[in-house]
Amino acid sequence: MARTPAGLVRAEPGPPFEITFDGRTVTALPGQSIAAALWGAGILAWRTTREGGRPRGAFCGIGQCYDCLATVNAQPNRRACLVPARPGDAITTQEGHGHAGLGV
Repeated sequence: MARTPAGLVRAEPGPPFEITFDGRTVTALPGQSIAAALWGAGILAWRTTREGGRPRGAFCGIGQCYDCLATVNAQPNRRACLVPARPGDAITTQEGHGHAGLGV
């Protein structure tokens, strides 16, 4: 038995699947959040701040801080640490408040 967290609990995740981030293919595993899948692909930021355009990604990882907001399947302001990744999801970098294309 491998000395990995999955091995220790004898977890057998399903097969990996693909999502996209800004058009780039990312591999995700069943049960992973979008934030976890992006982190696994080496992507640490998927939002910019309203003031100054500074990059942001996951901070707390439990849905309390809102730093991980992303646009998921054309819906802005989704907390990537809470949204489970699904096959074919399209995640795009969220600029500012996420409503630029909505006229808000």
